[in-house]
Amino acid sequence: MLRNRREQVVRKSIFGTDGVRGRANVYPMTAETAMRIGQAAGRRFMRSGQANRVVIGKDTRLSGYMIESALQAGFTSVGMTVLLLGPVPTPAVSMLTRSLRADVGVMISASHNPYADNGVKLFGPDGFKLSDAEEAEIEALMADPPPLPAADRIGRARRIEGGAERYIEFAKTAFPRARRLDGLKIVVDCANGAAYKTAPDVLWELGAEIVPIGVSPNGVNINDGCGSTAPQACQRAVLESGADLGVALDGDADRLHLVDERGRLVDGDQIMALIAGRWAAEGRLAGGALVATVMSNLGLERHLAAQGVGLIRTRVGDRYVLEEMRTRGCNLGGEQSGHLILSDFTSTGDGIVAALQVLAALTEAEIPASQLLDVFSPLPQTLRSVRFAPETRPLETPQVRAAIAEAEALLGAEGRILVRASGTEPVIRVMAESTRDDAVAEAIKMVCAAVAEVRLGG
Repeated sequence: MLRNRREQVVRKSIFGTDGVRGRANVYPMTAETAMRIGQAAGRRFMRSGQANRVVIGKDTRLSGYMIESALQAGFTSVGMTVLLLGPVPTPAVSMLTRSLRADVGVMISASHNPYADNGVKLFGPDGFKLSDAEEAEIEALMADPPPLPAADRIGRARRIEGGAERYIEFAKTAFPRARRLDGLKIVVDCANGAAYKTAPDVLWELGAEIVPIGVSPNGVNINDGCGSTAPQACQRAVLESGADLGVALDGDADRLHLVDERGRLVDGDQIMALIAGRWAAEGRLAGGALVATVMSNLGLERHLAAQGVGLIRTRVGDRYVLEEMRTRGCNLGGEQSGHLILSDFTSTGDGIVAALQVLAALTEAEIPASQLLDVFSPLPQTLRSVRFAPETRPLETPQVRAAIAEAEALLGAEGRILVRASGTEPVIRVMAESTRDDAVAEAIKMVCAAVAEVRLGG
C-alpha cells in the first residue's frame, strides 16, 4: 500500500506535467516563447521531402488569439503547413492530428485554470501527448535560432471548417449504436470553454433533452463559476430542472465530473469504478486492471480488489496514466479529478466520451444515476494546497520531511498521506485519507503548517 511518495520528475524549465502553462503575456506564456515552441516542435517532427502539417486547436480564452498567431508564425517559419481548427476540445485535436495525417498537434489551453492563464499541449503524429524526453528535445531546440528555409519554402496556413463536426461524429461512436438517450434530461455544463458547441450537440443528436449552461464564452469567463472545478452551477441546474444527470466539463473538455439526480457530485474515482466493473464483467477490461494515479481513493483500490480487478498507480498527470496503460496493455485509466482515458476510443482524456459510457450504463440499468454511480464507499480524504516560492523547495527541508513522517505515523496502516509539488503551478498538494476523520485532519494540519513556515521563510 502506498503510504507516501514524493515524486521524482524530470526537471524542465518550462514544461510541466501537461505541456507549458502560465499567466498569459508573462514568461513562459508569451508570444515570443510560443513562436519558439512552434519553431522547435516543427523542427523536431518535420520529415524531409514531405509536406509537413501541424494541427492547432484552442479553447475560448482571450489570449488564445495571441498564442495561436505566434505558434502559426513559428511553424510556418520553419516550413510547416498550419491547419487551424479554432475552438475545439483537446481530444478533438488528438483525433484530428491522426485523421488529417499531421506530423504534430497543438492544443492551446490552460485546462481548468482561470482565463488569465494559458498553455500549450503537444501531441505526436499518433495523437498521444509527448513524453518527457520529447519535450526535453523540443526545449533544447528552443535554445538556438532555427535554420530558416528560403522564401518559397515558408509554410502556409488555412482554417479547417468542420473540425468540431468531425469530432461530434467521432464521439458518438463511443455510444452503443442500438441505443438512444430518448427520455433523459441532461444538464451539460461546458465551462464556457472549448466544448460549448460540441458537447450539447453530441448528447442532443443521441436523443437527450439538453439543459445547456456555461455555453456563452466571451474570452474571460472560462471556468468562472462553472464547469468541473466549480460544479455548484451544474448541481443547481440539475435540481431546478429535474434532470436525470449533470455533466460538468472543464475548459478544454478533457475531464469531467458528474452530478446525479439528487444533486450529488460524482468524481472520477466513482466513474472509473463503474466503467471498470462493467468492462470486467463483459470481458472488455484489457490487462485486468485500472490505471489511476496516487491521488485515487484507497476505497477504490479495495473495491476493485474485491472484484478481482487490479489497480495500478502512477504519479499525477493523465499522460503518465496513459504511458502506463500502453506499457501494461490496459484500456482504461484516469484520475480522480476527472481525466478519464478510454483507449479503445481515444488517445487522451475525453470528458464527453467518458460521459457516454456512463449514459450507456444508465440506459441499460434503468435505475437512477444516484444508485448507478454509488459504486463504492470512499475513505475520508482531504486535499489541501499551500502556495510557495519555487526557490524555497519546501519538500527538501528537514522540517517538512519530519512533519510528513509524523503524519505517516499518525495515520498508521489504515491510511496514507501524499505530499507532492504541483506540475502546473507553485503549490504543494497535501492529501491524506484514513478510516479516522480526526487523524486525517491532524495529518493535513501538521504538514501544511510545516510547508507554510518554509514559504514564509521560517
